[in-house]
Amino acid sequence: MAENECDHLNELSFGNSADVEDFRPVLVANCVFNSFLSYTTITLNIVTIHAIRKTALLPKPLRTLLLSLAASDVGVGLFVQPLYISTLVSRLNQKRIDCISYKKLLAAINFFCISSLFNVVTISVDRFLAVHLHLRYQELVTHKRVIAAVISIWLFSTIISSCAFYDSLLIISRVVWFVNITVCLITVVIVYWRIYIVLKRHKNQIRGLQIQEVQQGVQNDDLSNFLKLRKSALGTFYVCIVFMICYLPSYILSFLQMARLLSPISLYEASLYTTTLVFLNSSLNSVIYCWKMGPIRRSLMDIMRGIVNRFRE
Repeated sequence: MAENECDHLNELSFGNSADVEDFRPVLVANCVFNSFLSYTTITLNIVTIHAIRKTALLPKPLRTLLLSLAASDVGVGLFVQPLYISTLVSRLNQKRIDCISYKKLLAAINFFCISSLFNVVTISVDRFLAVHLHLRYQELVTHKRVIAAVISIWLFSTIISSCAFYDSLLIISRVVWFVNITVCLITVVIVYWRIYIVLKRHKNQIRGLQIQEVQQGVQNDDLSNFLKLRKSALGTFYVCIVFMICYLPSYILSFLQMARLLSPISLYEASLYTTTLVFLNSSLNSVIYCWKMGPIRRSLMDIMRGIVNRFRE
């Protein structure tokens, strides 16, 4: 019965041999796109990790969380996407995807994508605490506590991913995936709504302090620190927006699958797109870091200038 359950979930995710001819162009397109995406995900995130490590202006807690997220994104490109591509190639060759291969892929997705999910949520909570607590932030959110949170995220991801190797826990693994996305999406929406309220409440106060600075000709350190925190919160906000865009279709599809509101053929076709969209998120995160977070962008530019100067010499 467990084997039948594995075969059933396998077919929902990758269809059966009869579906190959109908979806061959889609399968080929996904193979090509994921092959390119795997390379860019690995390259961009490794460069981003190096840039984050070189960015001294970032607070240690935020730097640790960003490094953890980038590490999970590297794992997606290095392990998850090659496994996914191999299953698509097997399906193109009309080979049966055995349960062991399916379980390996499911475990890899659970491990790296769940860790990425919770890293994004933790970054959101960290930015809310930075804006909300302001001066008390450094006292309460210490580097050791953030390290403990990161270790907890990876341990939790390990436990969930290990469920994929037990036939009796396959359904539980799928349900946990659905619940995790639900919790993460709701948490991100609530956290950034709270950040918006805090920033709006302080908007008039900031304007008043800026006017006071101009009149008195002095620099207010509290105002300067708060503006930096606001920029940081807005920078990570874009990471969360992209996260929601990439994960929401997969969440909706999981709900439709559990409610049995789609035919197996429609579900299979939709899963090809939503799974690739989830993987795309790991490549886009690094681009957002360098685009919206000034300290990381400047560190990256310094690294690029150093490389160019070496070639000139």
